Amino acid sequence: QVHLVESGGGLVKPGGSLRLSCVVSGGFYGAFTMGWYRQAPGKQRELVASIGSSNELNYADFARGRFTLSRDYAANTVDLQMNSLKPEDTAVYYCNLELYLTRSTHWGQGTQVTVSS
Repeated sequence: QVHLVESGGGLVKPGGSLRLSCVVSGGFYGAFTMGWYRQAPGKQRELVASIGSSNELNYADFARGRFTLSRDYAANTVDLQMNSLKPEDTAVYYCNLELYLTRSTHWGQGTQVTVSS
C-alpha cells in the first residue's frame, strides 16, 4: 500500500519561502508521475509541478521561475521549494503519485500554505 505524507506548510509573509516535502512509502514500480497539486478555497485542484519516471519536469505557468521540484531517489521524497511567495499561492498543497501500470492515483493528506502579511 502506497502512502504519501506531506510536511513543511505554514504561514509566511509575501516574498518569503517555504519548502514542502513528501515522503512516499510502500514501494511501487513501473512508469509514474509524482508531484504537487494545490487547491485554494472555492477553486479546483490544480497542478503545481510534477516529475516523471524519466525525470521530465513539468511546471504550471504560475510556478515556473519561483518554485523548484526535486526528487531524492534514495529517500523516496519529492520536495517543492517555493520562493517569492504571493498571497494567491495560499492553498492546501497535496502530494500526488500517478502509477500508470496499475492506473492508480495516490494523494497525501495535504498541507496548508498561507501567504499573508
